[in-house]
Amino acid sequence: MTDLGLTHIALEVTNINKSISFYEKYAGMKVVHRRIDKTTGIEVAWISDLSRPFAIVLLQSTQVNGTLSPQSHLGVACKSREEIDRLANLASLEGILLKGPVDWGFPVGYFALIADPDGHTLEIAYGQKVQLTIENHQ
Repeated sequence: MTDLGLTHIALEVTNINKSISFYEKYAGMKVVHRRIDKTTGIEVAWISDLSRPFAIVLLQSTQVNGTLSPQSHLGVACKSREEIDRLANLASLEGILLKGPVDWGFPVGYFALIADPDGHTLEIAYGQKVQLTIENHQ
């Protein structure tokens, strides 16, 4: 079967193992593919939460040339407000909580923003209605 639609986003990272650990902890993702690219020599890891055919492609780099900063971010839906609170508290203890948790109501929901090891922003959220919005649009 051929993939269709949005399949991945690629992020430069300076420590691929640290980034993998971050996304495992805060986004429930795991490595589904890992290699050293034969052409470029760059270490590559694909990570996914296995809920759909989508991956974050982590590309080892000596420096990150641009980050997803708070307005530009990756968004991950969580199972409950309590999960948001737990992860936000953990991020606060680690000094990487950027915002929240806050509740902005429909359709944004309850969310917090967390900085990954390279300064990319991860939004964890509960109560967003992306699927419902898409279904109602069709």
